[in-house]
Amino acid sequence: MCRSIKTLRPPALPEEATEEEIRAAALQYVRKVSGFRAPAAHNREVFERAVQAVTEATAELLGGLEVRGGTARSGG
Repeated sequence: MCRSIKTLRPPALPEEATEEEIRAAALQYVRKVSGFRAPAAHNREVFERAVQAVTEATAELLGGLEVRGGTARSGG
């Protein structure tokens, strides 16, 4: 759907994805889905809540994935 979002799990990354990388991917996703690069003032709050929710869901996903018998990420 959004080619600018990179894969954040090993082996695509040699190390675990950082919080910054996870948030950047969430921001790209919300931008793509909403159609707005930057929301208008009256949409800013809902836009930021969506970015936060996607960030949390992504961290949870990465924390629970198992890659080749090991956990992709520890913690979240």
